[in-house]
Amino acid sequence: MTATTLSAVIAGLVPAIPLRDALCPSKRDARHKAGHDGGEIAARPKLQKLWLVFVAPLLLTFASGTAHADPVADFYRGKQIFWILSTGEGGGYAAYANAFAPYFSAHIPGKPKIVVQTMPGAGGIRAMIYLHSRAPKDGTTIGMVHSSVPFAPLYGLQEAKFDPRQMNWIGSLDASTAICLAWHASPIKTWQDVLDKEFTVGGTGAGSHMETLPAMLNKLFGTRMRVISGYRGGNEIYLAMERGEVEGRCGGLVASVNSTRPDWFPQKKVTIPMQIALERSPQLSDVPAVGEFAKDERTRQIVRLFTAPQEMDRPILAPPGVPAERVAILREAFHAAINDPGFIAEAKKQRLDTHEIDGPRVAKIIESGYAMPADVVKAVHAAMNVGSSAKGSRP
Repeated sequence: MTATTLSAVIAGLVPAIPLRDALCPSKRDARHKAGHDGGEIAARPKLQKLWLVFVAPLLLTFASGTAHADPVADFYRGKQIFWILSTGEGGGYAAYANAFAPYFSAHIPGKPKIVVQTMPGAGGIRAMIYLHSRAPKDGTTIGMVHSSVPFAPLYGLQEAKFDPRQMNWIGSLDASTAICLAWHASPIKTWQDVLDKEFTVGGTGAGSHMETLPAMLNKLFGTRMRVISGYRGGNEIYLAMERGEVEGRCGGLVASVNSTRPDWFPQKKVTIPMQIALERSPQLSDVPAVGEFAKDERTRQIVRLFTAPQEMDRPILAPPGVPAERVAILREAFHAAINDPGFIAEAKKQRLDTHEIDGPRVAKIIESGYAMPADVVKAVHAAMNVGSSAKGSRP
């Protein structure tokens, strides 16, 4: 309600005092004595009292509510937000999204219902193209994509027809550090062992981290990892380690071990010779990071770019063109939800590791990747597209 409209309402409810009476109270009093306008004058105090007791508080409450109206809440109230995942149902991304969605919704003004949908395909690129070019740009569609997908155009992948720097990054639910695991029966215990001895690890096919990480380490540092390819997933590689088919896995996460093999670390069934990161994770402060062995700044840059996706392991985004005030609200809601005690308890219950990475930080990680020298990008791309120095098939 505007000030003009509010004045009109008040004017209709409160008897007007004639201008001549306001300017000449003596004449008003004289008429009152003479009996002119007596009924009106006598009734006015009662009406004014009624206005002060009942009408004024109502109007003030209405005016206050109008002054503090939230256009973002008005927009989202009664709507749905479709949350597009670049993975299929039942995986880690879906677990995070389904656990987070109710809390995210509760902290968005208007409390829109969040509906999780999956859009797998082309290693996550299909969903990213949809979010970049075809999704509604009003804040009713968001996404969570593979953390490596934003870097696909950097490496010249033809299908990756999008610019991640144009996206509105809301935040990431986790940051992770990839590790190499060796079964306790293997002679591989330390980083030096990986340099001196052949180390057979399981792989799931060309392009997967479980094959590109060993390739990069062989190329950059002279490790002697041999990939046994053809396993259908990380869990199958864990089974192969238990059966003695391979000695280890390179490219897994501590969280995946804890959730699927909770006895491995307590019972010392595996060792971690190194973590694939520029610096040591506080969670693994006694395990060296490969960045420590970089011989020059160029090698450090290669490691930094190669491991950049790990710094934003569950990134959430909105399409380009979403109004800035709605992006700001989504970022605020993300911060509130990831710190919500209810979500923290739910994540712990489901054994989901969480680490808040805010939207601007995600955007900066991506910007830094695209600012890398061309020869560094080429070196990472080469490592991602060649097999390890020795490669075999599963038995």
